[in-house]
Amino acid sequence: MPQSTSEPADTTTRDGAAGARPPSPLARLGRLLLHDRVALLVLLLAVLVAWMKVLDRGGYLLGPYDAAYMAAALESFVPLCILALAEMLVILSGRGGIDLSVGAMVSLTGMAFGFMVGEWGWPLWPSLVAALAFGTALGAVNGFLVAVLGFPSLIATLATGYAYSSLALVSHDNAPISTKPVQDLHDLTSMVRLPLGLPPVPRQFFTFLLPCAVLVWLLVNRTAFGRRLYAVGTNETAARYAALSVGGVRFRAFALAGLLSGVAAVVTVGQFASARPDAGTVGNGMALPAITIAVLGGVAITGGVGRVGGVIVAALLVVWLNAGILLYFEGSAGSRYQLLALGVLLIASTLLNAVAGRRRRRRTR
Repeated sequence: MPQSTSEPADTTTRDGAAGARPPSPLARLGRLLLHDRVALLVLLLAVLVAWMKVLDRGGYLLGPYDAAYMAAALESFVPLCILALAEMLVILSGRGGIDLSVGAMVSLTGMAFGFMVGEWGWPLWPSLVAALAFGTALGAVNGFLVAVLGFPSLIATLATGYAYSSLALVSHDNAPISTKPVQDLHDLTSMVRLPLGLPPVPRQFFTFLLPCAVLVWLLVNRTAFGRRLYAVGTNETAARYAALSVGGVRFRAFALAGLLSGVAAVVTVGQFASARPDAGTVGNGMALPAITIAVLGGVAITGGVGRVGGVIVAALLVVWLNAGILLYFEGSAGSRYQLLALGVLLIASTLLNAVAGRRRRRRTR
């Protein structure tokens, strides 16, 4: 038979894959949102704000969802975000690391801070340093139980959470400390006016949250400890073969979580103008929302994966969503729907983490 002189069509695409079509812009956007949690959260945040604005203009909300309201909501954003960063450090260490005691540490450290300032007459700065050291010591107890004695973190921190909550309640006969020096601490969390006509922002956003976020980012991204933390959380066996102190890394992660809980305790004392024994455990507590925010922010519950930026944007999304829910529902119904929203967010973020993890494993094969 005569040979055909026609050449086969060249189906090589720009990325070099023969016969494959280049991905569409929509497909590329989907991949970006799946693998870049910060980008996804920023998109969700924009959608949330736009939707609440639509409801506001339609008269469906009990009050205006404006810049002033959103700025005021940052008051609850600060302690939750700090505790979510604490959870990120613990979860990154791997082996199912989780800290259920952060809310109880906030309560107990806040009471200790209240005693120092309001009962014992200590100056502010020594009391602040001592409170942070006290919170670090509480976290170190968790680290000792988990990293040295080998307790599962879920059991260890559940037990210490009960103990810390009890100590906070009995330390002052289940009563808050609201003396004049403690009430004066409210100035630490007053609103700060911004230039250019921007709405006032809580002072603790600048004095507590930003320093903590920057320091945690530097710690996990620019220090040897941060590299070891990711290595231990990603593959504990390989980390041991690399002569890394797995127990030491986990111990320090829990101690740092206690330090951040101490920061959150100081913030809550200033916000309430009172040292309350149930500040971190009242209602549903601070621990579960902090864990939800960390997972929503892209921190893999298996360890070794997570970014500070994702946690911060996730905390902002949760806080502004909760603020919108309170404006939509009358009475106490809003708080109940907040729990529903947190549950939905937790399930969705866990599914996203699982899908992203499977794709990462396929790429590394």
